[in-house]
Amino acid sequence: MLQTLKNAWKIVDLRNKLLFTLLIVVLYRLGAVIPVPFIDSAALSSLMSMADGSIFQYLNIMSGDAFAKATLFALSISPYITSSIVMQLLTIAIPALEKLSKSGDEGRKKITQITRYVTVGLGLITAYGYYTYMRAYNLLLDRGVFAAIVIISCYVAGTALIMWLAEKINENGIGNGISIILFANIVAGLPTGVGAVWSYLTSGTVIGVVIAVLTTVIAIAMVVFIVFMTNSERRIPIQYAKKVVGRKMYGGQSSTLPIKLNMTGVMPLIFANSIVALPATIAQFANPDPDGFWGKLVSALSYNSIIYAIIFFILIILFAYFYIAISFNPVEVANNLKKNGGFIPGIRPGKPTSDYITKILNKITLIGALFLSVIAVVPLLANIISGGYLNGIAFGGSSIIILVGVILETTREIEAQMTMRHYKGFLE
Repeated sequence: MLQTLKNAWKIVDLRNKLLFTLLIVVLYRLGAVIPVPFIDSAALSSLMSMADGSIFQYLNIMSGDAFAKATLFALSISPYITSSIVMQLLTIAIPALEKLSKSGDEGRKKITQITRYVTVGLGLITAYGYYTYMRAYNLLLDRGVFAAIVIISCYVAGTALIMWLAEKINENGIGNGISIILFANIVAGLPTGVGAVWSYLTSGTVIGVVIAVLTTVIAIAMVVFIVFMTNSERRIPIQYAKKVVGRKMYGGQSSTLPIKLNMTGVMPLIFANSIVALPATIAQFANPDPDGFWGKLVSALSYNSIIYAIIFFILIILFAYFYIAISFNPVEVANNLKKNGGFIPGIRPGKPTSDYITKILNKITLIGALFLSVIAVVPLLANIISGGYLNGIAFGGSSIIILVGVILETTREIEAQMTMRHYKGFLE
């Protein structure tokens, strides 16, 4: 990875893209420390420190500690992710939107514009819920109408600005904007995690040392396993037919169609996290009666509930298939092979080829989805089994997958762009 970055730095175009991405990340982190007026951020941080392992810890991790400090970017990228999910689902369900998505750049621009409106709407709802939560716990320095308008407006503006920053990374930077911002947030929280492990190690107790050592060993093992699974692929053999053009013969060579085991990357995990956290988050903002229906629903969907882990597991698998369905078209691949005189040995061109690729793709997607699900859910189950003693690692699996996944995806994109520019140093 370091060698890839070193080689990319030598290319002016790629260097500019890397610098632009870094600039956006710096601007984002600056926005994550800008305070919002009329809020007692110290009291909120103290309250959040007692919510270790809760849904608020997850929101805080995803926002790079901005949620616990009630800064401008406290809502983070979550409204944008949720609106993207909603629009992708509606594109499949509503024929008019499906027609727009297939009508070229103009249609995609309209869908992007609708996604922006949905993001601002979700940001407004979430901002109001966040304000209601802080009001219920007496975290406001001013409870007047003007203060409420200012606070909610700041968070809606922050949501829109984050969306704009993510889109700028997509247009002019390196990597996926959503993933890069989430990566920056999780990296910002690493010192806190390292500090927690160090406190266990220096606690002077046997159990503390054991937890610190086990956490470190498991984290390293998970990174190695994630890298291995992410780089694994199924290669389908492709044979190209020979053809004579004039006095020369072309084709006849063999090739492969590589299908990554984890072709979806970290997007199913990000989508599943956003959806599974949404009901409990809204209910927590509303402060429901613990003995009422909503209170019992919140308890059933809390991070330390087996139902939460099961729903999370299932959603990751479903979103993996959903993401593959919208990003990979076996029929188009089969048609391209047929046009170029390529075929899979033993499989007829056309529909039999697309059916064969679909069959392999479904198996590969299931294995990749199970891999993501296990890595993400095992820390949650460990926390549930220990009775909440391992709250600090409840969301550790998700964080490690996002970190490693974003690094590998970004590295592959840099390598692909260097290959397109015929950079010989990369091949060396």
